[in-house]
Amino acid sequence: MSKFRLSPRDVLTPDALAMLQRIAEAGSFAAAARAAGMVPSALTYRVRQIEDALDVLLFDRSSRHARLTSAGAELLREGARLLDELDAVANRVKRIATGWEAQFTLAVDGVINRTTLFELCEAFLALEPPTRLRLRDGILSGTLEALTSGQADLAIGVVAETVMPENVESLPLGSQRFIFAVAPHHPLATATSALDDATIGRHRAVAVADSTTRGSGITIGLLGGQDVFTVPGLAEKLEAQLRGIGVGFLPECLARPYIESGRLVAPPVARQERVAHIRYAWQRSSGLSGKAMVWWQARLADPVTREALLERRSLPR
Repeated sequence: MSKFRLSPRDVLTPDALAMLQRIAEAGSFAAAARAAGMVPSALTYRVRQIEDALDVLLFDRSSRHARLTSAGAELLREGARLLDELDAVANRVKRIATGWEAQFTLAVDGVINRTTLFELCEAFLALEPPTRLRLRDGILSGTLEALTSGQADLAIGVVAETVMPENVESLPLGSQRFIFAVAPHHPLATATSALDDATIGRHRAVAVADSTTRGSGITIGLLGGQDVFTVPGLAEKLEAQLRGIGVGFLPECLARPYIESGRLVAPPVARQERVAHIRYAWQRSSGLSGKAMVWWQARLADPVTREALLERRSLPR
């Protein structure tokens, strides 16, 4: 009859790791056994079981003292980390039972002020919730898509022109004016009369790609037949226009500091000024909202917070 051999998962229990730690601290099997109220042979047998399952020696028994081998020291280091994680999981489960979401994901459009966003994240995490907070970038209709596909719990920066599904609720965040801006060395920078679409259309546009994975998404401000340089986000669009690679409309809060410093020029245009109406949205729930959702909705209900999210400034302290 063959001897039954335990697997590492069978032997690496929290109790076993604590036992190994006691042996290392006591310096001998006999001292650790006395502290645990065990006979030394029983403790030695349990250690042998662990060593056989791992196929390593955890203690050097060449002297009267039990000294950890390098493998044993590593096991105790990792074991201590695992025990801490088990305690953290237990505390997390208890706190989630009080109504917190396990994870809360924000889909955030590129037009949203990142400084203000991170100030809100900092305030949320200062509560030490058991909720893991996750940010997800979105552009145009891709922000709403992240919400409706279940990849986000709250979408901040949804373009109001987007058709809202029946199961989605939304509220206004604010409005954002867009300014036509070019680099000072761009040919259109010296225009004195209002630029018409035909004139603008002869120059390359810089456009931000819609992050949706369904269909072609939304295109805003592009002219038929116009050469287009497509970039992944507003930061890249700004950089391209600062370099004179192309032209386009930028959120006023983003463009204004560069216009005031002379790094961008805002020539007059004939087309109607574009003002985007921005919203935040969440899926309608049949039950009570979790505490993370309640917290974020309460902060977004504050007009000062909403204004700061659409401006390039911080929240008041």
